[in-house]
Amino acid sequence: MAKERFEKPTGTQDVLPGAVEKWHVVEAKARDLCRRFNYREIRTPMFEHTELFERGVGETTDIVEGEMYTFKDKGDRDLALRPEGTAGVVRAYVQNKLYGEPDVSKLYYIGPMFRYERPQAGRYRQFHQFGIEAFGAVDPAIDAEVISLGYQFYKDLGLKEVRVELNSVGNAPSRAAYREKLLAFLRPMHDTLCKDCQRRMERNPLRVLDCKVDQDKFGDAPSILDSLDEECSMHFAKVKSHLDAMGVEYSINPRLVRGLDYYTHTAFEYKAAGIGTIDTVGGGGRYNGLVEEIGGPDQPGIGFGIGLERILLILENQGVELETVKPLDVYLVALGEAADLEITKQLFILRSQGISAERDYLGRKMKAQMKSADRLSARYTAILGEDELLDGVITVKTMATGEQRTIKLEELAQALAE
Repeated sequence: MAKERFEKPTGTQDVLPGAVEKWHVVEAKARDLCRRFNYREIRTPMFEHTELFERGVGETTDIVEGEMYTFKDKGDRDLALRPEGTAGVVRAYVQNKLYGEPDVSKLYYIGPMFRYERPQAGRYRQFHQFGIEAFGAVDPAIDAEVISLGYQFYKDLGLKEVRVELNSVGNAPSRAAYREKLLAFLRPMHDTLCKDCQRRMERNPLRVLDCKVDQDKFGDAPSILDSLDEECSMHFAKVKSHLDAMGVEYSINPRLVRGLDYYTHTAFEYKAAGIGTIDTVGGGGRYNGLVEEIGGPDQPGIGFGIGLERILLILENQGVELETVKPLDVYLVALGEAADLEITKQLFILRSQGISAERDYLGRKMKAQMKSADRLSARYTAILGEDELLDGVITVKTMATGEQRTIKLEELAQALAE
């Protein structure tokens, strides 16, 4: 009877050697960009108390209503795998009293998130996000900085035709005024809308505008920008001015509300062509009430989340080649038992001095070992036979040219480093 063959769960993927190097490049660019913008890394648990996401993300969101992976632990506590990054970072900011720092807290994260949804191009049940959060400033300049960091990230990767869509969702009084206008528009079409929209209309009508099923019905919907009070209008105008000063191109989308309940004032998305009808590759906004909602002081915040799987898929579809890790420095070839032991010694010395090195472990002949070196794109091969070992030397071959030279064994690491 054949043993059962295990396969990865639906909506997940194995990132194999050859592909994982591209992830390294993307993550390295994100980290370097955050260094330049003075954002510091934070790492939070991959699971949190379910209530954190219910309060922080919003009970009327798709995430909380049906997409979270929730479970009870052995202590009968309700826990959930994190479906997004912001709520956990805010919880850490509050719990560790980072609000006591004298400067704006500027943080970033890179890691896996989990949502139970239908897998499709660029969308998985376990996916990875790069995100930033900035706490403590209401200055519209920080809104523009956050937007510009994401925009620069795409440019650094070489992504083509990236654009920013921008909106303001106002403050509580502005949204209350807009809510009535929007309901007056939506109620006559109630019976023609999808079940989700019908359910959202009374609980959170702004979320109806985020519907992907009935999107074409909302072309004449009132604009929230017409309901902004003076404070919100001034904030939005200043955000645009700062983006203009940086040369970040954007367009206004008055129906952009994002899929989370915690946003106030600025909301934005990054768009890029390359994966069919799905063109959103990231987004975020300001959330001035979220820190207080999660038990902290009244501290403003703003941030974004960018899906790495979508980025990699679009880069591939656009034909953008990422410069991956350097090839192997040297492949060591041993001919004979005595030489084999010396190669083991030299291999360790080279690696300890920062040189990438490999050898054969399958007992293959020299010709097969040289083919292995070629497959690994080794810059050099170093061949040690019994005669060379007696003389204390080793033959180094430059793979690109075929040139060979003899080097003293004790000088091998220095010669390769040079």
